[in-house]
Amino acid sequence: MAFLFALLLSFSAFAQGASETAEVATRGVEPGATEGASADGAAADPAVLDAGEALFKNNCASCHSAGSDVVVGPGLQGVTQRRSTSWLQSWIKNSQALIQSGDAQAVAIYNEYDKQAMPSFAAFSDDEVNSILAFIESGQGVAQAPAAGPPGAEAGENVGTNAIGAVGGYLDIVLVVLIIVLIVLVVVLLLISSLLKNYLNKNNQLDEYDNEIVNQRFDLSKVYKSKAVRTLVVLIFVVVLIDLSIDKVMGIGIQQGYQPTQPIAFSHRLHAGEHQINCNYCHTTVYKSKSASIPSANICMNCHSQIQKESPEIQKIYRAIERNEPIQWVRIHNLPDLAYFNHSQHTQVGNIECQTCHGPIQEMDVVYQYSPLTMGWCIDCHRETPLNTEGNEYYDNLVKLHEASSKGAFTVASNGGTECSKCHY
Repeated sequence: MAFLFALLLSFSAFAQGASETAEVATRGVEPGATEGASADGAAADPAVLDAGEALFKNNCASCHSAGSDVVVGPGLQGVTQRRSTSWLQSWIKNSQALIQSGDAQAVAIYNEYDKQAMPSFAAFSDDEVNSILAFIESGQGVAQAPAAGPPGAEAGENVGTNAIGAVGGYLDIVLVVLIIVLIVLVVVLLLISSLLKNYLNKNNQLDEYDNEIVNQRFDLSKVYKSKAVRTLVVLIFVVVLIDLSIDKVMGIGIQQGYQPTQPIAFSHRLHAGEHQINCNYCHTTVYKSKSASIPSANICMNCHSQIQKESPEIQKIYRAIERNEPIQWVRIHNLPDLAYFNHSQHTQVGNIECQTCHGPIQEMDVVYQYSPLTMGWCIDCHRETPLNTEGNEYYDNLVKLHEASSKGAFTVASNGGTECSKCHY
């Protein structure tokens, strides 16, 4: 019955009644992209595989891998060979209807796994379900073993990176050697100067003028009392003071590195990193709304109603649900009210990855503000980021006008992305 358990968990989380998980996340899936798709033989069509991959990552990858590795539930490798496409479509779209119809296999799954109802995915079309099955069947989602390196290299070792690191190590050695050589040269010159001075003094070959020059002593007080030295010291002090003041003034309102303690010790390293849960699974509006939503306790319970229920941190979620109180998460990324920012414009239209602004979120146990989020930082991004205009007739004339007047890429700034009214109105 292991394959049936894989089916039960492959396209949703565990808990019943979490309406957020029933939404169809179709980022990157164009209308009609899965039309005519089928689970058999569809792997040859890249468009179908791309559509299936997007649907799988946004709806299934939070609990399962496309291979045999266990994430939260078992992997789905080979599931299309064990069950028919028609049965899989019926189960995925409405498992409760299949159970109530008396289907023996569906009833067995329902009873065997504590009668945990799988949320309905009726919004999926047959073509969309087939594209997911095709993606699983293609094996593209299965993690590949690390490529073998040259003899002596460890498994999974990045030989190219090590080579670059080795070159950097050689450069460090060369610099150290040069510094040592310079120090030796200075010491040798001082010794030669001392020997020459002693030789001239012993042989009395110096007249009065030369003797005064050779045997003159360094007077530190003259250097200190020099107007030029004093002026230089005051100038350096003023420059340093101005620089520190400017840094402090320019840093007002910037919270880069801000890392508050959250009410529940949630680890992005564990969830987004090790378990590879897609950001859209918890932040359900990140691709379709101005703001990226904060996950409700019900989304957490989709998984944690079944796993690690005794954890002290998970018990905090239970208490919040029992008291009908929201979890008081501390907001980390804040923009001033005078600035307009739309998440969907960047993530859905611009295809900007979360890590571009939020940094290596999949490596953070406690999230912190990675980027400065200043106006200059945003403008630099708009000036450097090219727009993907292929297949969009809206940009055709604009691109022609841009190419006639400029040799650079057609960036966000070329489309008015640095105008004040874009963000301030």
